[in-house]
Amino acid sequence: MSQSLADILVTSGVLTQEQRDKAQKVAVQTKCQFSEAAVKLGFTKEDDIAIALSKQYGLPYASRDNKILKAQKDQNLDKILPESYARQNFILPLFQDERTLAVAISDPENMLLLDNVKMLTGLEIQPFISTKTQIIKAIDEFYLGGSIIDKTLDSKKSDVEEVEETSASDERLNLDQAGADGAQAVALVNAILKQSTQERASDIHIEKYDDRISIRFRIDGVLYERTPPPKQLFSAIVSRLKILSKLDIAERRLPQDGQFSIKVQNRVIDLRVSICPCVFGEKVVMRLLDKGAVDLDINKVGLDPRQRDDIIEAANKPHGLFFMTGPTGSGKTTTLGAILNTIKSPEINIMTIEDPVEIRIEGVNQVQVRSNIGLTFASALRSFLRQDPDVILVGEVRDQETAQTCLRAALTGHLVISTLHTNDALSCVVRLIDMGIEPFMLANSLQLAAAQRLVRLLCPHCKKPAKVPLEMAQSVVKDALLDQPPDPASVVFYEPRGCDKCSRTGYMGRKAIYEVYKLNGAMREIIYRYGGDIGRLRAAAEEAGMWTMRASGFRKVLNGLTTIEEVMSVTIAD
Repeated sequence: MSQSLADILVTSGVLTQEQRDKAQKVAVQTKCQFSEAAVKLGFTKEDDIAIALSKQYGLPYASRDNKILKAQKDQNLDKILPESYARQNFILPLFQDERTLAVAISDPENMLLLDNVKMLTGLEIQPFISTKTQIIKAIDEFYLGGSIIDKTLDSKKSDVEEVEETSASDERLNLDQAGADGAQAVALVNAILKQSTQERASDIHIEKYDDRISIRFRIDGVLYERTPPPKQLFSAIVSRLKILSKLDIAERRLPQDGQFSIKVQNRVIDLRVSICPCVFGEKVVMRLLDKGAVDLDINKVGLDPRQRDDIIEAANKPHGLFFMTGPTGSGKTTTLGAILNTIKSPEINIMTIEDPVEIRIEGVNQVQVRSNIGLTFASALRSFLRQDPDVILVGEVRDQETAQTCLRAALTGHLVISTLHTNDALSCVVRLIDMGIEPFMLANSLQLAAAQRLVRLLCPHCKKPAKVPLEMAQSVVKDALLDQPPDPASVVFYEPRGCDKCSRTGYMGRKAIYEVYKLNGAMREIIYRYGGDIGRLRAAAEEAGMWTMRASGFRKVLNGLTTIEEVMSVTIAD
């Protein structure tokens, strides 16, 4: 190459000699690329860098202004290059000319990416240079038909309805009400919230880096990047969210937690807001709970009939301990809500202590943890014992005091249901013993231990048969532990394809897979004699006909609901 990027920027008048020297010095000190340093220092813009790179590498420049950065919609490019791959690698297919595929990229030095795209598509690749920000917007326009956030950023007067703030506890922030034109930050917050609900997002991540803002939606358990707003609007967006969440807008040094509700198309959606101070600014994560989408039917959460029967039997016991384990976001709250919804009746008194109360269930007395005034899991549990309860649900056992209070409640004639953060169901035994629970007391009180994970479900509109090696099919059928296993050669497996209804991901929704261990005499003897010997416990459970989470997942694979890869990604080999 005859000229370096720095020389081209100086020659074209974008940078002065002094700015170039300073940017080169900062790039060496911070171990970043020269272009990144120049943008961070404010000497130039992304567009100028992209134009200079196109000159340096002799590649055409694509942008929204010159009308080149736009994918042809009549060439099925979305099937040639899937949306997930395009977003992950910041690459946009532009058009196909015979055996050549034109793509827009931001880093011409990433030859590995171009080689991978060539292998993936089987086509020769013609790269165009663009900026990362413009590529993200173009991806949204092509794969999603344009996002609400894009339209809000592009319009001088936002047509997104304004969020109405209200202090009444029984009212909701109504996104369907037409409001007066507000500030751009207010319009952007409304757009982010509306787009997230349309795309079935469970979480929204808003974070700031040195030179940009990132907005990501978690859809069916996977984070997808969306069009970011201008960097200068970040503080205003965070302040708006703090106001909605009733938080201190002046506090930027300490974490804060809050919540608010919105109403979109007659759907009430609760948002739990967490703000954490980071190096470049505050990071905002919002958890969305669509009350209308939560189905508390025990038959629809994903349990196998035998697993469901074991859980209902344990939940109808007059006393004992019942633990549901799994990581945050694995669906434990929904499953426990379905269990309580199944067993509730006027004849029994059910009380819960949760942090926070995410699902309200009629006929169940639910209490919200308030640590700032001393209302903790342990203190609430002690109070519950004076409230004549039959069933007590403790949102999470976090410490020794809570664990011991749960055990005492179970031993004095109450059924106690709770959760633990462990990798599998039987590890709750080890965890409780580690918390100071005596093995002989645990053996007498523990009724059932269960664990769950969420797997993505294949989109029913576009899933297609997959070619699976016979050895793999045999392994899946064997590991599913079915009483009457099918012929592996006759099983039809499926894989994702992607369509408009699933936003080109190939997946639509998630379902839980479970492992459910009902304590029998042999397992109680093992806990009493050997404590937390997981190997012995699992062997006794398998002998009784119980099965692991991976077996539960493979049963859904054989039913055509999900893929082998999806199940293996959330479970471990036995």
